[in-house]
Amino acid sequence: MGTEPIVDGPRPPHIPPVAPAQRIHNLIPFVHVEDVQRSIDFYAHLGLVLESVKNYRGTPAWAALSSDDAELMVCTDGDAVDPAGQGILFYLYSTDIEALRVQLRDAGIDAGEIEDGPAGREMRLVDPDGYVLMIAQGDARVAQ
Repeated sequence: MGTEPIVDGPRPPHIPPVAPAQRIHNLIPFVHVEDVQRSIDFYAHLGLVLESVKNYRGTPAWAALSSDDAELMVCTDGDAVDPAGQGILFYLYSTDIEALRVQLRDAGIDAGEIEDGPAGREMRLVDPDGYVLMIAQGDARVAQ
């Protein structure tokens, strides 16, 4: 690993760190939600489609969703979710943030205003379980 701290912004560091030979190759957020079907329906508005679902007693207990390189897994244990206790921020990218905002608002979803942020133009919305989603204009591969 490199010896200099990486603190200079959303671009590759001056001296890229060397990854170990054995490493992970994918990271999929797997979050607790109150109602799996409600989450499936909500994230469909962002283009995430149902890839896999496990039903328990006729109700979805967990689901895997995806759209291009974006993946998300949701599950429930039947307990309520405290929206104030969701300590994770999802950062997503859209190639047309204005059109996505119109699409979300037309579906009755409270998509925030598009504003200039540290990473460029972005908007904030909150999913039904209180997870915060920041959606930025652009392609994730360009921003890395």
